[in-house]
Amino acid sequence: MQEVTAMGMGKPEFGFGVHLMVDGYGCDPVGLQDMSLIYSFLDEYPVQMDMTKIMPPYVFRYKGSVPEDWGVSGFVLIAESHISIHTFPEKQYLSLDMFSCKPFDTQKAVEKVKKYFKIQKFEMKVLDRGQEFPNTIHESAQVVRMDRMLMQRSR
Repeated sequence: MQEVTAMGMGKPEFGFGVHLMVDGYGCDPVGLQDMSLIYSFLDEYPVQMDMTKIMPPYVFRYKGSVPEDWGVSGFVLIAESHISIHTFPEKQYLSLDMFSCKPFDTQKAVEKVKKYFKIQKFEMKVLDRGQEFPNTIHESAQVVRMDRMLMQRSR
């Protein structure tokens, strides 16, 4: 995503990565409590995203302080960052995060998650993390020059 300045010039492409957050409603409660289904998702999906899994998934069942807040949580580290999921079967709800310093197709990811967990309705948020994280010295210099130019214009 490029930012356009008053001069119509764009800042160079830079940033650390994409963070996808999905809230799924009306999910299949049986799937939300199936530890092997959640493990399989976390085990297989990094490869489908062309990411590098650096550990096996960690999946566990938990009980919340409120009885209906029990569920399953899972996490997998990928070299590019992580994927995590938290389920609430009695509320037919899941919360999922995918963060990667390597670009990925967020729409494709959401479609996969919707099918996997039979989501009826969802909310999706995508953040560009570390927007001022320069990927090269050249890009860093351009960012500094453009910021200085904007500061001079505002005086």
